[in-house]
Amino acid sequence: MKYTLKIYRGIKDKQYFEEFELDYVEGSNVISALLQIQKNPITKLGNKTTPVSFEMGCLEEVCGACSMLINSIPRQACTALIKDLLEKSDTITLAPLSKFELIKDLVVDRKNLFDLLKKANAFVKIDPKEINSFGPKIDHNLRDSLYVLSKCMSCGCCMEACPQYNSHSKFVGPFVISQVRLFNSHPLGKKQKAERLNLMLEDGGISDCGNAQNCKEVCPKEIPLTESIAKIGREATIESFKSVFSKKKS
Repeated sequence: MKYTLKIYRGIKDKQYFEEFELDYVEGSNVISALLQIQKNPITKLGNKTTPVSFEMGCLEEVCGACSMLINSIPRQACTALIKDLLEKSDTITLAPLSKFELIKDLVVDRKNLFDLLKKANAFVKIDPKEINSFGPKIDHNLRDSLYVLSKCMSCGCCMEACPQYNSHSKFVGPFVISQVRLFNSHPLGKKQKAERLNLMLEDGGISDCGNAQNCKEVCPKEIPLTESIAKIGREATIESFKSVFSKKKS
């Protein structure tokens, strides 16, 4: 059985579609299909072309590197099986994520994701005096809830699906809010809780979420993003009241 891979290629301001006809291989995914093209970059029309540029890493949906639009849906190419995609059509369309700066073909620059994590202090600050000591014990129920949130791989799928995250908005995006929840719940990370919540109260913070809930639908790790948004929204509101009353007392 043969099928067509229709790929939106090129660099910024010069993008175009190229189609490739491939033989179906049992158990293949989008990454293996792209590797087939890499070995023999001949278009469906029989023209010689350049290999398609794309990213991959772990190949088991952990690193988040292979994010792309597959039939217009943001997802991981490594877990997108060709067999499943061919159920509706014998043509599979691939395109780069549109919310990030295009580098080439299916490769985009996700630097902004990591800049946002830095801005939100999405990490645990350790006192140099405590480096050689054990951290606090974490209750197993809390540990399990933190594990679910920690599965985020900064793949960008939720940002791609979010109508509020775009070049005209300051919205930090659902994954950042979820990471704020993760580190605010951590026994060591909660030391910067107020600092993170105040960030959520700024322009581009929690109030900029339009509650479209697209993020939850496309998250490959099934992280409860909308639950995190609701929780951080409540906590940020409480923090804002604390700030108001503390100013009145002073």
